[in-house]
Amino acid sequence: MNTILIVDDCTSTRKIVSATLRGIGFEVVEALDGAEALDFANKGECDLVLSDLNMPNMNGIELTRALRKLVQYEKTPVLLLTTEDCQDKVEEAKQAGATGWLIKPFAPRVLQKTIKSVLKIKD
Repeated sequence: MNTILIVDDCTSTRKIVSATLRGIGFEVVEALDGAEALDFANKGECDLVLSDLNMPNMNGIELTRALRKLVQYEKTPVLLLTTEDCQDKVEEAKQAGATGWLIKPFAPRVLQKTIKSVLKIKD
């Protein structure tokens, strides 16, 4: 079973994303911000990180940079979620090592399809 780390300071977003992914068979770990997610990453591994961009303590781009410095997360897919559709931020995220970018709000089906595609899981 694939494990996904969901990082978002908004409880309702975290819960909705978690329920959506658990509903299709993923194991989910939740973190409130990048600092908490990095703490988890230093202790355990997951197959994909799904992080909000704008959070207190450590934002999604800072988290991505920090994860890429960890051997066990050098190649782990990192998808960033945001309400922003700013090309400069997308470019900054790519430079940090992000695998992809999803604009909120998104349909649960889009999230499921994107995750399965990134993890190379067939329906």
